[in-house]
Amino acid sequence: MSTIRNKVQLIGHVGQEPEIVNLESGKKLAKFSIATNESYTNGGGERKENTHWHNIIAWGKTAELVEKYVNKGKQLGIEGRLTNRSWDDKNGAKRYITEVVCNELLLLK
Repeated sequence: MSTIRNKVQLIGHVGQEPEIVNLESGKKLAKFSIATNESYTNGGGERKENTHWHNIIAWGKTAELVEKYVNKGKQLGIEGRLTNRSWDDKNGAKRYITEVVCNELLLLK
């Protein structure tokens, strides 16, 4: 059970071209977002759809795959773990972000 304590699986479409960062250490980082859709029927019988955006980061070999094969609109399956981080913006305000650290990537359609 310890392997599923912080596990995320998503299928969605890439929202913009991935940002690829080559760090001084030689590591590669890919940042992108995917949209997932959820549909339901409300009490009035109308079909509704919600779109949720997820921030994804990938390191190393996975980042290399993102750089080579992933572009805007591509449908992906993502498996990873949730992480939270914070920083101070240019005005000194504390900012927070939740990201999925991708450790497996499945290219769909």
